[in-house]
Amino acid sequence: MTSRITKSIILISSIAILLTMLLTTMMGNSYSKERTTSGLMQEARLIASSVEMNGIDYLEKTDFGKKSRVTWIADDGSVLFDSTQDEEQLENHSDREEFREAVENGEGSAVRYSGTLMHSTLNYAVRLDDGSVIRVSGMHMSLLAQMMNLTGTMVMILIAVALISVIAARKVSRKIVRPINSIDLEHPKTESGYRELVPLLDKLNTQNIKVRRQMDELQQNRRQFELIVGSMSEGIIIADQKLNVISNNEASLKLLGIDEFNIGQSIYSMNNSDIFRHCVLNALGGIRTECVLEMADRQCEIIASPARRIDMVCGIVVFIMDVTEKYKLDIMRREFTANVSHELKTPLTTIYGISDMLAENMVQPQDIPQFSENIRSETERLISLVNDTIALSKLDEGMIFGEISDVDLYSLAVETVSRLEITAAEKNISMNVSGEHITVRASRNMLNDILYNLCDNAIKYGKDGGSADISLTKSKKGAVLKVSDNGIGIPKDKTDRIFERFFRVDKSRSGKVRGTGLGLSIVKHSVMQLGGSISVESRLGEGTAFTVEIPCE
Repeated sequence: MTSRITKSIILISSIAILLTMLLTTMMGNSYSKERTTSGLMQEARLIASSVEMNGIDYLEKTDFGKKSRVTWIADDGSVLFDSTQDEEQLENHSDREEFREAVENGEGSAVRYSGTLMHSTLNYAVRLDDGSVIRVSGMHMSLLAQMMNLTGTMVMILIAVALISVIAARKVSRKIVRPINSIDLEHPKTESGYRELVPLLDKLNTQNIKVRRQMDELQQNRRQFELIVGSMSEGIIIADQKLNVISNNEASLKLLGIDEFNIGQSIYSMNNSDIFRHCVLNALGGIRTECVLEMADRQCEIIASPARRIDMVCGIVVFIMDVTEKYKLDIMRREFTANVSHELKTPLTTIYGISDMLAENMVQPQDIPQFSENIRSETERLISLVNDTIALSKLDEGMIFGEISDVDLYSLAVETVSRLEITAAEKNISMNVSGEHITVRASRNMLNDILYNLCDNAIKYGKDGGSADISLTKSKKGAVLKVSDNGIGIPKDKTDRIFERFFRVDKSRSGKVRGTGLGLSIVKHSVMQLGGSISVESRLGEGTAFTVEIPCE
């Protein structure tokens, strides 16, 4: 702005000076022309009077100088005398304007311009009594010639004016601009020194208030967005059209196994697998795509969606979810379904086969008691399997079945041992209960399931002639129940899997050992539902010990 003001002042000053000099020259030229004409008129009249009195002798004896030219013209236009040239060589002047006016009116004048000399010739003529005419001519410089003569002076003046204008313009422009430059755009005040700026400053102040309010809202929304996205366990990545990441949360880095990442990098620097690239490229093409990314320790579901502006894809949004547990549960569900089907099929096949033989009278009378016992045994197995499945289903739903009451664990352990006496006697296994009476407030049914299944397992996998010991002690957290045996033991690599449904350490023995394969799974879920913990210690060929800690409340 300062530069424009300076240039404008210099231009205006220069134009003003040029116009002033032009007008002054024109006025001076006009004034000079009038003075010259007036002098020629007086001189012509004076010479005419002298010629009337003295004749041609006056003309021949008088030196008129170089500025004036005196010519005596006869009434027919022929030149009788000329002060500068030989009159015999001059042409007839009857066609000259000043001559004709003088003959008709007594006096006449005319101006003739010479383009070559850039001068004007002023002519004034006076008629004598005898009809002849005295003409006096003088040279007058034209306006163009005068301006050309003043060119040097004008240039010098212009340079001086330009220098003065530059200095003055800088000072003036700085003085004009200083109040504008000193305006605080963040907090504009109307006392700026220029009334013309008051509406602009008022509007600017209003806009600043509005912008600050909008910025505060944007910052608040951004903080809320970052807080929400940052607290998500799912990963989220936002990328532009060039697939450069413009936003992401910590969960996305954690799920993709990235330690360091900078905003602005390509999304492929986060993962460059074929599946990931396929999802991203489909989303960039406008197609919402889902896929599962298999990683070393987890499975991640990728959902890539296009971000549209009208009909154009302006970026993509990628959601990442850890579906490892979902996949594990799905696998467990399929295995559970398959195992349940298998476990149900075996006794049902046996029952159906015996029933069919009985219906067809294919069984000898003496074999009927044995077949009936088989039907009862398989039916008990089915009922047990169904009950265990229902119990697990309730535990999976977080239900605590049975009334909550005060239960003496020692008494419950003694009761459980008495229920399993016959089963233990079949393998000549001795069962012992030791410790102290500890009362816990919990579901008696669930505590019974825990004790019964652990003791039943100790008998199933114990050695003939061995023992199963149940001990009860107190801890800071509650009651500690320990069931140990000196049976076949569990290999180390199988210890973590024994609580899985239908899992058998030795599948070759699964047909020989009765049971549903759900006992330990029920134990684990029941303990967890009661807020306790369970651990196992085992040595192959030496025995196994299960330790359950249950809070008293």
